[in-house]
Amino acid sequence: MTATIPTSTAELREVRGPLIGLPHLLKMRRDPIRHNDVVRARYGEVLKLNVFGTTLYACYGMDAAEQILINRDRVFANGPAWSHFIGPFFTRGLMLLDFDEHLHDRRIMQAAFTNDAMRRYHAVMVPHIRTGLARWADVKGPRMYELFKDLTLDLALETFVGVELDAAEKARINKAFIDAVRAGTSIIRANVPGTPWAKGLAARQVLEEFFYTHLPAKRRDGGDDLFAQLCTARSENGDEFSDADVVNQMIFLLMAAHDTTTITMSSMAYHLARFPEWQEKARTEALASGDDFDAITHLELQDRVMKESLRLCSPVPSLPRVATKETSVNGYRIPQGAFVTVSPYYNHHDPQYWPDPFTFDPDRFAEPRREDHSHRMAFHGFGGGVHKCIGMYFAGVQVRAIFHELLTTYRWSVPAGYEWPMDLVALPFPRDRLPVKLERI
Repeated sequence: MTATIPTSTAELREVRGPLIGLPHLLKMRRDPIRHNDVVRARYGEVLKLNVFGTTLYACYGMDAAEQILINRDRVFANGPAWSHFIGPFFTRGLMLLDFDEHLHDRRIMQAAFTNDAMRRYHAVMVPHIRTGLARWADVKGPRMYELFKDLTLDLALETFVGVELDAAEKARINKAFIDAVRAGTSIIRANVPGTPWAKGLAARQVLEEFFYTHLPAKRRDGGDDLFAQLCTARSENGDEFSDADVVNQMIFLLMAAHDTTTITMSSMAYHLARFPEWQEKARTEALASGDDFDAITHLELQDRVMKESLRLCSPVPSLPRVATKETSVNGYRIPQGAFVTVSPYYNHHDPQYWPDPFTFDPDRFAEPRREDHSHRMAFHGFGGGVHKCIGMYFAGVQVRAIFHELLTTYRWSVPAGYEWPMDLVALPFPRDRLPVKLERI
């Protein structure tokens, strides 16, 4: 299917709204899919919302996702949209750049995400994964979300940064990183002492100082970590990053990789705990394979489990853009400067493309069903178009390496009838942090 856009302004419909944002958000938090079904049926394929003083145009469906994310006419800009939420903390990260500037930096960064680079990252992370998972056996009252979060932070410092840190310094950098991520959800968006926003600004200074301190050695000595790779990366035209570029991209990539990977693995763990027959199938596949790079990247069942878990819980539930000129989405008029949003979380539950959408069923990604092929944008958990996540393959390698070790080391379960209480105020996470019973095999 291909999206169509009316060519005559006379054909365009006006967007209804705005709905008052807070009641809408509260209902979204309790039952996001069904609430959006109700407002979509009542107001149409584009809905105007007012959320804490910002007017958003919520755009429903796969055709809207194609128009906005593929962005053939270069009408929708990523930078001003994400900068509104996280700009002060992740300045000039790749996601905050657009058009020629974005393409320039992305071409340089591609050199750090080649297949050979992935192999090196895998070799670096595996010993730390094994050490980290071995400690889980001693954790009292394990909560999978917290375990994954701690592990991915440690891996980020080892695989991304590659700098030996003592416990106090590692804790300081971890805290700065967490404060920077949380700041984007601050209601008070000013440097008011004690607020998440102020803590985020302070955290940004800590992270900048840290990376600038270690950058000269990385430029001189190189290494297999991402930090060193960005210091030496060159595009096909010979372009390279300045010191400021390296620091900005490192801070951004740590944010982009950490939370989304934690959410993805938490969703996988949750669904494999609720449906132990799938956990056993995945374990059988893992036990029958090797644990080297080629083996873990060809685990077909685990790949389907990961995609289905991403479908049911998109790590970034809403993707914002800003219209650079008056345009249209789904036949509705969108004024210049308007914020528009596409929701993978909602679209991935659309029964038109995903039959029985609330059911965990990894086979929907297998031949001959391939429900992800029902529309070009049926599955867009990593975004789409030129801004599709540059780190998606790195994240896939990390998730596969962790789950290979997890499946061959432990079994985990949840009580019968358990459903995780999902919080969707910002990025999705389980409010109870996903408590499990964890047993060594």
